[in-house]
Amino acid sequence: MASGIFLLLDDIAALMDDVVVMSKVATKKTAGILGDDLAVNAEKASGFVSSREIPVLWAITKGSLLNKIIILPLAFVLSYFVPVSITVILSIGAIYLAYEGAEKIYEYFFPHHHETATALTQNLTEAEIIEQEKSKIKSAILTDFILSIEIIIIALGTVLEKSITTQIIVTSFIALLATVGVYGIVAIIVRMDDLGLILSRKQHKIQQIIGKILIQALPKVIQSLAFIGTIALLLVSGGIFKHNIDYFHHFLDSFPSLASEFILGLAIGGITLFTISSFQFIRKKIM
Repeated sequence: MASGIFLLLDDIAALMDDVVVMSKVATKKTAGILGDDLAVNAEKASGFVSSREIPVLWAITKGSLLNKIIILPLAFVLSYFVPVSITVILSIGAIYLAYEGAEKIYEYFFPHHHETATALTQNLTEAEIIEQEKSKIKSAILTDFILSIEIIIIALGTVLEKSITTQIIVTSFIALLATVGVYGIVAIIVRMDDLGLILSRKQHKIQQIIGKILIQALPKVIQSLAFIGTIALLLVSGGIFKHNIDYFHHFLDSFPSLASEFILGLAIGGITLFTISSFQFIRKKIM
């Protein structure tokens, strides 16, 4: 009886060791998308009245958790019954990520003309402000859903050869990290200017300087995250193709790994962007 208990404890210890190791691997694999998730959501959660930023962010966070609850069981079912589907979904997601990254770079060099968005507080009734908040929350949750699929599938892809128990624990941990970690950091970022405003009103000169720095730094931090997120999109997509599609295994082998993955992601994104833009152009001409 005692030996059976010790064997069980030994199995649990071995499982936890495996989980810890694979969690580290999965976290590294998903780091790029987590960075993009952070950049996207920091941008979407900013621009509200100060008193509404945290309630809006909490609404997005709850939507993100619901996304994970929907996606996780479906991912485990597919992994167990149709494991090849994970690679297919990864590849489709990688094309989307590469396209998004290439589109952001194209937008940077050839900016489109957008209609100037009306500020949430500019001559709007309370009902209109709430309606705009709901619209922005829905947009953020939809974007989170797409990124969540890719985060979960990438995490699951790193543990496909492990037991189903390890798959569930590791992937669920990454999914929880993607929500709690990302939105926790976003909450800190969007409140930077508020903290800066408080400090700038203090009597101490150093506190005033720090406050002004925080206020001025917020837009730059969000811009920096957007830039990092774009690079991460292309690195992640290129890495998915290089490590999961045999044809790309030896793509630019003489280059450093990061460089070859970035170039591959950019190339696939550029081709996808060109194809979609051409299709849209032809459709407009026909219609």
